[in-house]
Amino acid sequence: MPKTQLNVRVDEATAEAARQRALQRGMSVNRYIEELVKQDAGEVGHTFVEAAADFMKQYESVFAEEFGPEREGTR
Repeated sequence: MPKTQLNVRVDEATAEAARQRALQRGMSVNRYIEELVKQDAGEVGHTFVEAAADFMKQYESVFAEEFGPEREGTR
């Protein structure tokens, strides 16, 4: 995917925090900011929801056995 340049202004403390967090994670500040925006935009949350749905489908019979068939499909 092509990249677009984005310039932002932040105070020095925020800039230093971003540099330190990126360094701790072994990534560039650009990549760190990109990851933060993706998380905030819900991409990570969407992935989590998909994984949770797969888990529930995989263990549907266990939940039905534990909680009874009358609760299947109710939300």
